[in-house]
Amino acid sequence: MQAPRDLLGRLFDAAVHSAQPAYCLPPHLPAAPAGRTWVVGAGKAAATMAAALEAHWSGPLGGLVVTRYGHAVATRHIEVVEAAHPVPDEAGCRAAARMLASVRGLSAHDLVICLISGGGSALLPLPLDGIALAEEQTLARALLTSGAPIGEINCVRRHLSAIKGGRLAAACAPAQVVTLAISDVPGDAPRDIASGPTVADPTTCADALAILERQHIAVPDSIARVLRSGAGESVKPGDPQLGPIDYRLIATPHDALRAAARLAQAAGYVPHILSDTIEGDAASVGQVMAAIATSIVRHGEPFRAPCVLLSGGETTVTVTGNGSGGRNVQFLLSLAIALDGARGIHAFAGDTDGIDGAADIAGAFISPDTLARARAAGLDPRRSLASNDAHGFFGALGDSHVSGATLTNVNDFRALIINAG
Repeated sequence: MQAPRDLLGRLFDAAVHSAQPAYCLPPHLPAAPAGRTWVVGAGKAAATMAAALEAHWSGPLGGLVVTRYGHAVATRHIEVVEAAHPVPDEAGCRAAARMLASVRGLSAHDLVICLISGGGSALLPLPLDGIALAEEQTLARALLTSGAPIGEINCVRRHLSAIKGGRLAAACAPAQVVTLAISDVPGDAPRDIASGPTVADPTTCADALAILERQHIAVPDSIARVLRSGAGESVKPGDPQLGPIDYRLIATPHDALRAAARLAQAAGYVPHILSDTIEGDAASVGQVMAAIATSIVRHGEPFRAPCVLLSGGETTVTVTGNGSGGRNVQFLLSLAIALDGARGIHAFAGDTDGIDGAADIAGAFISPDTLARARAAGLDPRRSLASNDAHGFFGALGDSHVSGATLTNVNDFRALIINAG
């Protein structure tokens, strides 16, 4: 059998490849309209999606998409703008305002193709009137470090934006809108992918306020007024502004896990996809996964070795330390501590966009000797975990995985290879 570390890297690559726009977008393209075709979009994959669309579209088209800094690719007809992620910036605001203006005045004969992928929430900020960008930036930082699940974070975002929560689609009326989306959220709910700029939103301002209260996040009077007055209400189901919704998921976290499972099986392992919707505290998920893995080694339950456990979703980290880390390496370090050198277990965890947390590091590997090597190098695993310094920990061991920006995103990817101990 292939060396575990090499196979883990190949499993990650297979998952990422399944979500590359050049591969997954062309089968989902709509028919050309009688009128104009205009393209808008946002996300870490927005530029590569635009390039794939241009390569397979025979008629004229134009448009504007926004992606993260460093994620632009060459396009011929669709303008690509770069902006900040995960905390929005002025470039994102300008791009969102231009995008909203560009779709106004279209006719019923025109087609808008909206290219949506993970990261679109931060890349299309456009605060509602009365809310300053600096206030939204402060709120974004608080939400991202609070440990709140992505669905709650995006509920708040939808009710403070002039373009999210169906508002972009409403501005396109009466043109036909077709959304092509790469999902990065557990459950693939369209309202949570980039905060749903082209779909109706059943959540309310009251829901957003409740989330802020539950997470103990104080907000300035400007944001509180928007939410308490209902001025931030999103476009609701049944609103005639939206018209028929044509929303096409072209790649999902489950698709990525299935691609990895096929490769694991070809390598001689029995793959088990546990879930593509795992959420919760990253360190706690690591402990649970360690319990499952050790049960397999010791008891042959719930599965027999050799096997591969695959999972996805979006865990969270409540940041209390000042180290360098991300949710995937936080999970992985917790897993290593809980395994405590158990024989026969190797693992990888990483973000499919190639960036786990704020560092340009996709993730990392662990093996049965990880803790022993760390202690020999003078590292304290538990201290690194408590200070949210998992990138520092794995970097010191040479176990980080740097893939570079993958220009797509189907969220977290975790794989455990389990051989008989």
